[in-house]
Formats: sequence, C-alpha cells, structure tokens
Amino acid sequence: MMKTKSVLLLSALAMSIGVAYADGGKKVSKPEHKFEGASTEVLDVKRVITPGAPDMTEEEFDAGRKIFFQRCAGCHGVLRKGATGKPLTPDITQKKGTEYLKAFITYGSPAGMPNWGTSGDLTKKEIDIMARYIQHEPPVPPEWGMKEMKDSWKVVVPVDKRPKKKMNNYNLKNIMSVTLRDAGQVALIDGDTKDIINIVDTGYAVHISRPSASGRYIFVIGRDAKVDMVDLWMKKPDVVAEIKIGLEARSIETSKYKGYEDKYAIAGAYWPPQYVIMDGDNLKPLKIVSTRGYTVDTQEYHPEPRVAAIVASHEHPDFIVNVKETGKILLVDYSDIDNLTVTTVGAAKFLHDGGWDSTQRYFLTAANKSNKIAVLDSKTRKLVALTEVGKIPHPGRGANFIDPKYGHVWATGHLGDGTLAVLGTDPKRHKKNAWKVVRTLKSQGGGNLFIKTHPKSHNLWFDNALNSSDAVYQTVAVYDIRDFDKGYEVLPIAKWADLGKGPKRVVQPEYNAKGDEVWFSVWNGKTQESALVIVDDKTRKLKKVIKDKRLITPTGKFNVYNTMHDIY
Repeated sequence: MMKTKSVLLLSALAMSIGVAYADGGKKVSKPEHKFEGASTEVLDVKRVITPGAPDMTEEEFDAGRKIFFQRCAGCHGVLRKGATGKPLTPDITQKKGTEYLKAFITYGSPAGMPNWGTSGDLTKKEIDIMARYIQHEPPVPPEWGMKEMKDSWKVVVPVDKRPKKKMNNYNLKNIMSVTLRDAGQVALIDGDTKDIINIVDTGYAVHISRPSASGRYIFVIGRDAKVDMVDLWMKKPDVVAEIKIGLEARSIETSKYKGYEDKYAIAGAYWPPQYVIMDGDNLKPLKIVSTRGYTVDTQEYHPEPRVAAIVASHEHPDFIVNVKETGKILLVDYSDIDNLTVTTVGAAKFLHDGGWDSTQRYFLTAANKSNKIAVLDSKTRKLVALTEVGKIPHPGRGANFIDPKYGHVWATGHLGDGTLAVLGTDPKRHKKNAWKVVRTLKSQGGGNLFIKTHPKSHNLWFDNALNSSDAVYQTVAVYDIRDFDKGYEVLPIAKWADLGKGPKRVVQPEYNAKGDEVWFSVWNGKTQESALVIVDDKTRKLKKVIKDKRLITPTGKFNVYNTMHDIY
C-alpha cells in the first residue's frame, strides 16, 4: 500500500462521516453499509497535501475517517472546528504532537472527553491512527439535496395499505424505543412485560426516537441521517417509510399544534447544515432550508452551523430549531410551507439540546460551550433569558420538578464539571428567581449526559457516562428532591447487570409511563454483552435486568407516552 507523508485520500463523498469501502476500493457490503453508516460508491478521488502531518497509509486514513465519524464528529464537528468538544484543526493538533494526542485519547479528561483507551473502546493501534489522522486536514463532504433525498426515499408500506386500527394488544403508551447504537437498530420493548417486541433495522447509531402527536408512529434518526418511520399499529410494529436527509444528523420531530397533528415531520442535519420538512404520513421531502450563515456574536460567516435539537411548539404551528454554531434559534412556521416564515432569535453559540418547562411554554436549551442556558418564550417568540451555568451544560431534555423552596424548577447536568444547575421556572409566583440558578448541586463528577425525574417521583436521577473513572461511569446517582441536604445516593447499576468484561458505561435514566420504574442502559462494547437495568423508583432497588444477545450497545431509551407528552 502506498504511503502518504503529506498526501491523503479525499473522497468526493463524505470520507469524514462514515463512507466505508472494502479492500481495493470496492463498494461496501450491505451489512457494512447498514452498520457503519456507509454511503454510496465513490468514483472521483482527490489527493490533498497536508504540510507537517505524520505519515499514514491510505488504509490507516480510511480507518481513522470511520472512527472519527462513529466516535468524534458529534462533539468536534465534521470540519473539526469544535462545539461541545474542542477544535481539532491541523494548526492546533500538529502543535500538540502525536504522543500528546495519543495520551489524551487514551485517558480522556474530567471535562467530558471519554477515556477511549483505558475503557477498551479503542485499541492502541486505533488510538495511534486517530492521533495521526486528526493532524491532517479534514475531508470536506459533498452536499445532499432534493435529488439525493428522493433517490433514498422509500415507502415500504403505503398509507392505504396500513392498518385502519391497532392490530396488536400492546400497551403502546408504555413501549420503550431503545437505541442499539452499533447495530444500526432500535429495540421496541414492551414496558409492561419487559419482552422485546421487535428489533427494527434503522440507520447507524440512532440518536433519538420521537413519537408522532397521535402516538401511532415513532420516527427515529441515525447519525448517518437515515430516518425511519415505524407504525405501532401493525401486528408487529416495523418500518413503513424511510429516507436519508443528509450524511450526518441528530434531530427529528413531528408537528403537534392543534389541527396539524401528524401532518409534518422535520429532520435536522449536521451535514449538510440544513433542515428538511417532510410529509408526516410517508416522509416525502417537501422543503429543504440551509442553516449556513453568520454567528450571533461576532457576525462571522460559519460554513457548518449544524442543526441540533428540534422541538414542536404547543403555542403556535412552529418547529423550534437550534442552530448550533451560529447560536440562533429558528421558529419555523409550518402553517404554509410554500411561503415559509421563519423567526430568528439570537441566543448564544453552540446551541445543543434542551426541553420544555412544566407549562410547555418556555424552551430551555443549552449553549454548551458558552456555558449558558437560553430561555425562549414560545408564545411571544422571544428570548427571555440567557443564564450562566456550569461548564458545558448537557441537559438532554432536562428535568422539571417542584423545589421545596423555589417552586417550579428545571435542572441540567454538565459534561465539563461536577455540578447540576437548578433554574427557577415560575415567573408568576417566584418572579425574582425566574430563569436564575437557584441551586448548584454536586454530582459524581464531569461527564454527565442525562438527568431525569417524573411528576409522580421524588427522585432526581443523573448519570456520568462520559466520566473517565469506571467507578463513576458504571454507577448512577440520585437525589431526593424533598431534601437536597441529604446528598445523593449512588447505585451500582453495572454491577447489578452482572456482565463480563468491558467498559459497561451506564447511560440515560428513562421512566416508564406510570413513573414508578427507571430504566438504565449498560452500554458495553460491540462484541460484549450489554443489558438494560430496571430500578424501582420508590425503593431504589433492582427490579429486573433485561439481557438478550440482540441488545448490542444499548444507549438512548424513549418511552412513548412520556416523550409524546414532553414529560421529563
């Protein structure tokens, strides 16, 4: 294999985001296409010179490209300009040097960088490849427009051929849609019986599952930007439509405003930076809108402003769209998509995830590298606060509860420090505390991904899945919201799972529909045994462990009822 000292293979099709090839440049096999997020065959090949970068063979570069897509692009960006993670452009990485980069990738940091080496997620050889790969210029992927979307669009079961009524006996409200990250699948699990209903083939590393307003359909989106629409009314729920809306993505949502239930779906892409409005019945692409533009602070042009969280407004027929790098919140009025009206609200750079307050009027969302929570009034369509919190807030959807002193509040954890921030959310009865941090709670350390409670619970759960210590990331902690002075209790979730070797990261508490159980994923390596652990919310005792050889790298879990009604 020819070596490239400063010369690297650059494909015209998304080399940095998971295009995979078999040896000799042949088109990938169907399983690799499914599981590794590969795209279509590439014919045009360019060579790009990167001065000062270390030697890599084309085979090594190809391996680095795939690892970067699977593990790194979400935080650092396709073009490696940084967001949740730091910039990894060659002017920075070459100064650090290969040995420094290898150590950082191996051991991680308390600020949320995973310990890819000591956890066993990456081998020494893979770490060496990545340390050299990120010293080269990032390949620039191509665009993905209406032609490509329509070519990928497939209606598996036409609307008129679908059931006219529910054809199964499942309690649809209590179905859990569980991401099987590295398998390119989701597991639909009966929350009542704990049995697996179906393993559904999807895109690579599904990021979220979102039920439609009616609760009949579940829409899932993979990191490879593949959207799958699952019909829960079928005797065995399965995919009825699919589309690929780009080359990398994270977010999807459906219309919820009265009169528009199930009418539209929207998906946001990381690459190309754009969002797509689709028909809510069959995923037919209707409108594509680019998000490229200027940053909210310095008004500089940004070539990669990715679409992060999307939520559906309850006050207007609006999709609320976070544009990460420019720091802008878009309120996309879908009442007339042929004459689309978009309200742009300036917030802060690096907008990420977020959720509603308890009234479902105010959207609280993290501008994570700005260390702020932006608060949007969805009724007036205006920003009402920009609140300083801890380092790199990562709320998921956050957690709403009634604080014994401050009334209605919403909480977030942080990737970059060991705290939880609690914000007041009652501008009527607790006006002086509204949108301010009223409590700062200790967590087990950095690397928190998700925090969760339920209206029927007195518990506030949080993980530390990206902490660098296995003693931390293999456990979860929980506060009693009636008495924070008692401190938190730590539960040994990974130990309860009773698995073999592997990192066994514990991630994302998720309640069942009744609010009396909390489900956790024990995320192990792709070839190792993983599990789901269910805890009794009242007693905090182990209730059940779900093990199945089909549960490959389970991560996110989404209860249909709670997700549909924005309960968190």
